[in-house]
Amino acid sequence: MSDVVGKTTGERIKHFRTRAGLSRPVLGGLVGRSAEWVKAVETGRLQVPRLPMLLKIARALDVPDLAELTGDGHAVPVHAFTGQAHTALTAVQDALTSYRLVTPEASVSVAHLRVRLEQAWQVRHSSPEHRTAVGAVLPGLIRDAQAAVRGTKGPQRRDARGVLAGVYRLASFYLAYQPAPELVWLVADRALAEAQEADDPYAMAGGAWTLTQALRDSGRWEEAVTVAVEGARQLEPWLTRVDDDDWHGVWGALQFEAGYTHARRGRRGAAWGYWDRANDMAARLGPRYRHVQTSFSTAVMTAHAVTLDVELRRPGDAVRTANSFDAGSIPSLPRRSRHLIEVARAYHQRDDRAGTYTLLDSAERTAPETICFNGYARDMLISLAVTPPSGLRDQVRALCARVGVRP
Repeated sequence: MSDVVGKTTGERIKHFRTRAGLSRPVLGGLVGRSAEWVKAVETGRLQVPRLPMLLKIARALDVPDLAELTGDGHAVPVHAFTGQAHTALTAVQDALTSYRLVTPEASVSVAHLRVRLEQAWQVRHSSPEHRTAVGAVLPGLIRDAQAAVRGTKGPQRRDARGVLAGVYRLASFYLAYQPAPELVWLVADRALAEAQEADDPYAMAGGAWTLTQALRDSGRWEEAVTVAVEGARQLEPWLTRVDDDDWHGVWGALQFEAGYTHARRGRRGAAWGYWDRANDMAARLGPRYRHVQTSFSTAVMTAHAVTLDVELRRPGDAVRTANSFDAGSIPSLPRRSRHLIEVARAYHQRDDRAGTYTLLDSAERTAPETICFNGYARDMLISLAVTPPSGLRDQVRALCARVGVRP
């Protein structure tokens, strides 16, 4: 550490990049940015990257402690923010990367696959241990859906590709927040590619939703907005012709994704403009509607409003919005838990440590496998462990233990 004492974060990144023998183009490629962007960060022309990008840089440079990059003097293990790999990750990875070129002898029923996929989505939303539940069935779904595409022809192959696109979209939820970013990109790309091969506008819109998130989490803001907006636009000619609420639901979900991306960049007007479009669609669909993949609904639009205020650093507004509705109205347990984490972020921004703990504890009790892999939650828990709320030291330690955070 003596070589970087007194250096800025950018200078430290340059130090560790040089030590690793990486050029700026190579490091940029590893984290999804340009060589010029790396140079701008290193020289201080750009502000210090946010936590998700710092984590990617640390992993790319083989730096185990974020404090070595930030210089804040506190040991912060990189693994603390992402958690350990889920037990089924290796099996899912094998299913995704074991390429099979021989056409299977036995046929796979596309109709049966569709039912299995629908059941997997139901389990994903209803189980507190949703990652384990999905991880148990996902490898078989991937292999069988791939086999169905190889073993069919004509219109049936298009149907099989549509199901496979849905399987990849489900896989994106399983892979989120795990130490396998290359797999997140793999399934996002495949989901959209299979949907295009199926010539299915609805599946393409679902694939665009998945890809938008991957782009945004990599800091590729403009591309994320473009994919979300174009994904919604290609769906629009069908909205008056298809009598299916889900086509309208995914359109609304894409509007919000564009707004969320703008919020992450601090663009308040654009963020709320897209939120308004999405909210209008949710209101048209009514309070009983919920889109299975995206959880798009009137309740989730209120949760989305909390998230926008958190990203825009308006914690007071976020807390007021959160108090205006019952989180229990969100049917999906993982989505409800994530909302509680977002409310905790608002309390954390207000330096209300007791409130932060209460919301994180509620999120863990709602869906443990959501909070265990959420970087924001793990970051807040580390902070609470260092300076616990008055009278809650033991409770914070117990929550850290349940989540798997080792401060």
